Parts: sequence; C-alpha cells; structure tokens
Amino acid sequence: MGEQTIHSTQSLSSSALSTTTTTAAAPPATSNNLPTDPAAVSTTIITAATTTISLRPRKIRKVSSSFSSSVLAEDAFKKNPSSDGRLAVRVIPRPLSADGEIVVALRHLRAADPHLGRVMDAHELPAFQYLHPPFHALARSILYQQLAFKAAASVYSRFLSLCGGEAGVVPEAILALTPHQLRQIGVSGRKASYLHDLARKYHTGILSDAAIVAMDDKSLFTMLTMVKGIGAWSVHMFMIFSLHRPDVLPVGDLGVRKGVQMLYGLEEVPRPSQMDQLCEQWRPYRSVGSWYMWRLVEAKGTSTMASSNTEGGGLDITTMEEGIVQQQQLVDPIQMLPSLG
Repeated sequence: MGEQTIHSTQSLSSSALSTTTTTAAAPPATSNNLPTDPAAVSTTIITAATTTISLRPRKIRKVSSSFSSSVLAEDAFKKNPSSDGRLAVRVIPRPLSADGEIVVALRHLRAADPHLGRVMDAHELPAFQYLHPPFHALARSILYQQLAFKAAASVYSRFLSLCGGEAGVVPEAILALTPHQLRQIGVSGRKASYLHDLARKYHTGILSDAAIVAMDDKSLFTMLTMVKGIGAWSVHMFMIFSLHRPDVLPVGDLGVRKGVQMLYGLEEVPRPSQMDQLCEQWRPYRSVGSWYMWRLVEAKGTSTMASSNTEGGGLDITTMEEGIVQQQQLVDPIQMLPSLG
C-alpha cells in the first residue's frame, strides 16, 4: 500500500499562504473502506500570514411530507403497536344519532341476544338528540348530582339565569362566579369547586368541546375523570346521552345491573366486574342494550310491560350504592336523556 494524503477542501483566499501537509501510512481498510483507527487519519496543517477562509453556508435539506408522515407513523407504532405488528389506530364510531345507526344497532342486538330482542319488542325505539355542547352538558351533570329531579331542575334554572341564559354557560362565565354567588342559588361549596375545576380545565386548554368530540372512548374516559366531581358513572352517562357513543356499558349503574339480572333470570344482581362478560354479545352497541335495561327495570315496577315514562321528568334520585347515584325510576338516568332537554 502506498502513502495516502488528505487535502483540505476549503476555499482559501490569502496574500501569502503556505501549506505543509503531514501524512501517515494508511492502515488496512475495513470492508467499507473506512480506517479502523480514527487516530490514523492524516492531518493537514495550514499556516498563513493573513488568511481568509470562506465557507459556503450549509444547505438545509427540506424534508418531504411523506418522510414526516413516515417518521410520525413509526413513532406512533413504537408507542402503541398492535399485537399483529400493525399500527394501532383508534377510530371514533358513528354516533347513535347518525342516520340509520339505531336501525343497525337494533338489528345486531336482535340477532346477538334473543332475550334482549323480546324486551326490545315490548318498548319504543330509543331516540338520541343533541341538546347542549359538551361543556354545558358536563356542567349540568354536576348540578344534578345527588338531587331529586325537581330540586335539581330548580337549581339549574337559577343557574341559567345567573349565567344569562343557556348561551352564557361557558367557562369564562363560570370562572367569574364566586362560590358565594353559587351558594345563593342552591349550589353547594363542593359542587362550586367542581364547576370551577371543569371551567379551569377548559380555560387552560386541557379540555375543549372540539377535543372531547374527537376523542376515542378510552381517552375521553381518562380525561374527563381528571375533573373533580366527575367519576366513571357521570362519564358513562355523558358518553351515552350527550355524545351518543354506541358501545358504552355503565357497569356501575344499579339500574343496568338490575336489568341484566331480570333479563337472564339471575339469582343476584351481578357485580360490576361481571357485567362485561354478561353483556359481551351486545358489542358494539352496549349503549343501546343498557338503554333497554333501564326500560326493563322501569316496566317491571309498573302494571304493564310496555309502559314508559312519556313525560320524561319522573326522576327521583333516592338512593346511593357504591358511591353511584341511583334513581327510583331508572328510565331516564339523571338529566341526560333527550326527553329531559
């Protein structure tokens, strides 16, 4: 092997310039023609009386959108890969209020569970309508907690007046209300703190109506239960009756559990931990199955199987079990059914 000399490639401009180059014998190269020892690389020493080194600016390589997408996809895969090696993507299902979705749900449930099919034959079709934006619906759910329907409706009416009407129920307006003002209309100090916590999370951008609508069920549950005063049961009710999510099973709701007991002739009310397995065949329309469980329990307490609460206001919250508010008439859990708009 001969000697190898490495020359500087920079552009030099000088009135007097002398260059002395030292060399070193090149060591055996590896398979990729790179020296195995970095210290064995020849060096170039440049000396000049007056030297100006002009370097070209480095070019910034533009990254194509396809490259960016692939990098993001790879990153997402690393964070949340699926079991079969494909990228796990969470999809927001069509709401039950979408055209034709209820018909599809009923067809599926009839085929999947003949017992539930008989209950469906005895009752009216469920109806889901949008009434309030997410923030308004969540604030309203806080106000209705642990109150009989008439008392809650009275507090809510005064709350609307304090906010200047339904359009005034926004985070900024809630933050402007003092605990004393809220207590004057019948809102407890604890509920006032819940309302303020919800409003602050909106004000700081942690939550927003748009983000809530766009979240998948799992993310939504996680984010909403971060709000003080909003637990699992409240989130389930919100998801069913405000967002119309099709596959929500409120495992902690006593009405749904009692309905499942009646439906399958069980000796005891199933525990929350048993509900997923018992209602597995209702997927992906467990919200509709739950809706019929409330109807079933209500009907069993009346003289005829097909009777229903047509006035939509017969809620009387009288008992609590395992920290979850329950209703004497379970047809319309809390205030979120469309008939209570």
